[in-house]
Amino acid sequence: MKVLRKLLLLLIVTAFAAVFCIQLYYFLQIGWWVNHNPSSTSFMDHQLQLLRKKNPKARLQHQWVPYDRISVHLKRAIIASEDANFSGHEGVDWNAMQKAWQKNTRKGRVVSGGSTITQQLAKNLFLSGERSYVRKTQELAITYMLEFWMDKERIFEIYLNVVEWGNGVFGAEAAARHYYGIAASQLGPEQAARLAVMLPNPRYFDRNQGSGYLERRTGLILRRMRAAELP
Repeated sequence: MKVLRKLLLLLIVTAFAAVFCIQLYYFLQIGWWVNHNPSSTSFMDHQLQLLRKKNPKARLQHQWVPYDRISVHLKRAIIASEDANFSGHEGVDWNAMQKAWQKNTRKGRVVSGGSTITQQLAKNLFLSGERSYVRKTQELAITYMLEFWMDKERIFEIYLNVVEWGNGVFGAEAAARHYYGIAASQLGPEQAARLAVMLPNPRYFDRNQGSGYLERRTGLILRRMRAAELP
């Protein structure tokens, strides 16, 4: 029995040490990205693997551009559509989280996350697309690490450059060229609003660009854009 207790204690200590090392890795990696641009993300790597199962030569459409070379219309549209309180909260919108929890409770499974832009970035940088409360807890920890190291503009810059916008399409520059044949800096208000509406389900809207919902929601975001507060 004494040996069993020692073994159990060793397992617990090892587990805590492993969790600590993982968190330390995330913390230091985010610190590095304050002044260095990530060349890829966990989510991008996962999607590339899926594409290469069908086509071994597949490549992602992705090109990093600085924050000031991305249309202000796109920035306003995304904040209006995805996270109206982005400039004011500390990474997590707890009211949105509570609404998501209530919805998940009614459905009996995780169907909504109530995620902010910072939380979405945390997930894309390091995590899988799995929906679970364990993954959500890790997402929250990474979210606060991002907010600790970076100002809002840097968080938004990275988000705009790595978020998924279609099948193998990542970042604002690739999205602008994929859908409109122009640079991200040239996007007009309606184009920007349409791209923002695509974000929750980009691969679906990539295949269904004539969606009625896409048209209706684009009009709504256009009306909200002027009130969007940029970091």
